Amino acid sequence: MSSAALGAAPQRKNLDFTLANKTGVVVMEVYLSPTRSDECGEDVMGEDILDDGEKVDIKFSSSETECNWDLKVIDEDDDEIVWTKLNLCTANEIALMWENKKPTAIIKQERSRACG
Repeated sequence: MSSAALGAAPQRKNLDFTLANKTGVVVMEVYLSPTRSDECGEDVMGEDILDDGEKVDIKFSSSETECNWDLKVIDEDDDEIVWTKLNLCTANEIALMWENKKPTAIIKQERSRACG
């Protein structure tokens, strides 16, 4: 038998996802921040880079509860590209693209689990 905690405290959500670079540029830095925040956060890539066509797993700390996040990348030419209001609570993989000078993303969502 299992039980779920009820109450006012926000529950931790699984925000981990795979980031796929389909922008056509080399991504040097990746910043994530909750959409309602004015802060960019830290570069989640550290010393690594993400070549076009490559993927990287992004992991979150267990204390995060926000679903909507903004994502900013810095490319090899120091250009910034920003995607806003990405729902990470349902995303398994996010493919970033740069089409017609506009940031677009394809979000592959988790499959819903049927109860049986």
